[in-house]
Amino acid sequence: MTEVAITSILVPEDFSTHADRAFRYALMLARRHDARLQLVHVVEDPFATGAWAPEVYVPNVTELLHSMISHAEEQLAALAASAAAQGVTADIAVIKGRPALAILDHASSGGFDLIVMGTHGRTGLSHAVLGSVAERIVRKASCPVLTVHANEATA
Repeated sequence: MTEVAITSILVPEDFSTHADRAFRYALMLARRHDARLQLVHVVEDPFATGAWAPEVYVPNVTELLHSMISHAEEQLAALAASAAAQGVTADIAVIKGRPALAILDHASSGGFDLIVMGTHGRTGLSHAVLGSVAERIVRKASCPVLTVHANEATA
């Protein structure tokens, strides 16, 4: 088998414990392969995705979305600084959309060699109906995907 170079790693971030552990894995891999990271967070427009009913009143949706994006950028910047302190270059991106589709589109257009992401296991009906973002990405990504549990107890 021919060895594949890993030069760019996409790390979807939802700021959960699963994502934190995935970030640490991605850092380790980036150091070993002298690869660059891109940390990405997807902001869902709650009205566009149907998360909020039309009856819900929000005085300024634009301001709400701007606040969500700004907060995500701050959190990603802190992670990028942590990566830089360990000698790894990390870019950040905040994108809007449905998480699985937005991450797949971003990964495809960015030409990443690997996606490293956390996973949160769903069970029962919610998994059967909704699936998971990680599962959808594993099934449809054009590059390899490494999913990471927060710890062995949650595996």
